[in-house]
Amino acid sequence: MELLPNSHTEPDGSAVIRVLSYNIRSMRDDTDALARVITACAPDLVLIQEAPRFFRWRKKLARLASAAGQVILTGGATASGPAILCTLRGAVERTEDVLLPLTPGLHRRGFATAVVRFGGARLGVLSCHLSLQAEERYEQGGMLLDRLAGLGAEHAIAGGDLNDRPTGRTFSRLADGLQDCWATTPWGGEFTSTPTTPFQRIDAIFATKGIEVLGCGVPRGHAGVAETDLVRATDHLPVLAALRVPAS
Repeated sequence: MELLPNSHTEPDGSAVIRVLSYNIRSMRDDTDALARVITACAPDLVLIQEAPRFFRWRKKLARLASAAGQVILTGGATASGPAILCTLRGAVERTEDVLLPLTPGLHRRGFATAVVRFGGARLGVLSCHLSLQAEERYEQGGMLLDRLAGLGAEHAIAGGDLNDRPTGRTFSRLADGLQDCWATTPWGGEFTSTPTTPFQRIDAIFATKGIEVLGCGVPRGHAGVAETDLVRATDHLPVLAALRVPAS
């Protein structure tokens, strides 16, 4: 399997970073396997979905972050599930958790957002978990684009569990305004659900046009990522991207 570039800062101040998007199912599965997968991918940013939201949720998420060499940037219960983890390489400018309008009878959704600097590059970041209901999901897709633009960063990324396939209205809405990183520079595996018999791509990372996508996909076969860990960690497969973010 071709290796993704390692994280580094280039002489002109641009930053090559690794971003991982991962639905961790509230850490109800094998958390040791989950931490090993994250660690092996060596991400600068982890866009989490279904972070713990109830009793001692901060402690649980902090334990995972520590085991994977990360710190909590923002999110969790305060964003109704999405969260962002980060290595100490990133310099955090600001964070904000956003709760989306609640549709009666449906699960509350939210965004975890941040602006982070790596070297001379300034990056807006958003983690999301969109609705299972098609109309609500489509509206949330529009809110995502608005929120990403409102971060005030020239370069930005969004990632998460879309509950939609590339042919769906919401996925297409996001891909029309942003780069779908797997479609731009495919690497690794495509399908993210389910780990044992993957058949659909419902998790994705998107980037604004000025970001160079060096590779993106499910890190099956990636050095240090064990197949048994991918199956035991949670009910989704992760998406890993290597990106070059221009200096601001």
